[in-house]
Amino acid sequence: MIIELTYIDLGLGIGLVILSIGLSILGRIQLEKDLLIGAVRTFVQLIAVGYVLNLVFAVEQWYAIIPLLLLMIGVAIHTIIGRQTYKFKNIVPIITISLVIGTGSTLILVIVVIINVDPWYTPQYIIPIMGMILGNSMNGVALAAERLSSEIIGKRQLIETRLSLGATSREAVSDIVTASVRAAMIPTINTLMTVGIVSLPGMMTGQILAGTSPILAVKYQIIVMYMITASVMISSVLIVYRGYKQFFTESHQFKE
Repeated sequence: MIIELTYIDLGLGIGLVILSIGLSILGRIQLEKDLLIGAVRTFVQLIAVGYVLNLVFAVEQWYAIIPLLLLMIGVAIHTIIGRQTYKFKNIVPIITISLVIGTGSTLILVIVVIINVDPWYTPQYIIPIMGMILGNSMNGVALAAERLSSEIIGKRQLIETRLSLGATSREAVSDIVTASVRAAMIPTINTLMTVGIVSLPGMMTGQILAGTSPILAVKYQIIVMYMITASVMISSVLIVYRGYKQFFTESHQFKE
């Protein structure tokens, strides 16, 4: 049985945000404005997305799906760039390539091979799966790129010493490259270690609330966890291995 939610129910749910705002005021945490803006944006954005998805689901054609997927990727790229303290050269194309390859290859594998959706553009599958893959990959790429650039800039003197002793640029930043990928993977690995014990993920919970068998919901969630792991790893490795090269010349010297 699915329990329908009315807009009155959503209004009552705002009480949870008001409680958070009240605690912020009492504790002088000064997060009232951010909480209020975040709550309003959440409501507006999700309601808008809901109506858009209703239209897309009604059309159920590839030409309605592709623009939505491209929009999702574009917003993800914009978000990643906005999170960067230092924007290295060619960051936009490098981020774009990393996300497209990481999310695209994983999405195709899951939709076409593992779940075998027919037709492949069935919106109830491809859109939520793309959203989960892209959202996690976006966070991974943002963490990897930020860690890479901050470490290279912060350790420039050490890196130049290594270069002066005959190391290539790749050898000089090998530990930074490794640390950047590890930093990007930490949230995903933590989730892999605790899923089902500490937390019940959103997709699994949503399916159960919708009346799906818990066993079937678990099977889907396992695939979701594995696809997120692959996508984040691929995207993070690509951004790091392409990104570090932007700091050096072909003769393994720092670019000015």
